[in-house]
Amino acid sequence: MPTGLLVLPFPAIDPVALEIGPVAIRWYGLAYMAGLLLGWFYLRRLLASKTLWPDGPPIKPNLLDDLIIYVTIGVIVGGRLGSVLLYHPEFYFQNPLEIFKIWNGGMAFHGGLIGTVLAIILFARKQGVSPFFVGDLVCAAVPIGMFFGRIANFINGELWGKVSNVAWAMVFPAAGPEPRHPSQLYEALLEGALLFLILWFLIHYRNWLRTPGMISGMFLAGMATGRIVSELFRVGDPVPGLEHIPYSAGIIYSIPLFLIGIGLLVICKNNSSLQAHR
Repeated sequence: MPTGLLVLPFPAIDPVALEIGPVAIRWYGLAYMAGLLLGWFYLRRLLASKTLWPDGPPIKPNLLDDLIIYVTIGVIVGGRLGSVLLYHPEFYFQNPLEIFKIWNGGMAFHGGLIGTVLAIILFARKQGVSPFFVGDLVCAAVPIGMFFGRIANFINGELWGKVSNVAWAMVFPAAGPEPRHPSQLYEALLEGALLFLILWFLIHYRNWLRTPGMISGMFLAGMATGRIVSELFRVGDPVPGLEHIPYSAGIIYSIPLFLIGIGLLVICKNNSSLQAHR
């Protein structure tokens, strides 16, 4: 066993937060609910800001209720299908009924992102607004949900890190006797808290919401960077069919998102400069 200065005990928190008769409410579900509700509240504050929108926001705040419904469906359906198709296709194809047991965990961020993008496009077309602006709004709030989601992964004792002798290493009950990186907390901090603060700064001190696409680009680039860094400390899943490559699925799937994010930043910045000089 690695010899660190200290091995922190894993806080054995019951994954079930509350039981009411036969109904079990899990922390995993509460995390998603908290992310959606706090994200909705944050977006209402953004749209109500007179500083950000002196002439009024491009969409009315009461449309956020519809947007949250679209995004919720996109996250759940896309996240589940992403887990099925991108990470564990063989298992789910052999056990198709397990696909519907979302309460047992198994949501893929990259699948949820694709589902959310489709939901944003559908919502924007229905409301007659720019999908880039709607995407920017959603991306500003997504790190809140990512933070709570990773905390839920930690509570469930899943998606643990590699064996380590760092002072804050933990022994996860389902991962054997060796201490490991609490990689779920790394992701909560990088993809959740830090990314939220970066986007908050760019929104309130650089007014990036006034240039559609910029916040979306920064979100994709920042999220992908945080995921790639976190995967260096995490026991990652192999890419189905490419198990021989030395990189995890989380890294491989994040590289295109990083490139798309950088491309969005460049294109939107150039378009903004061209419009400013007309």
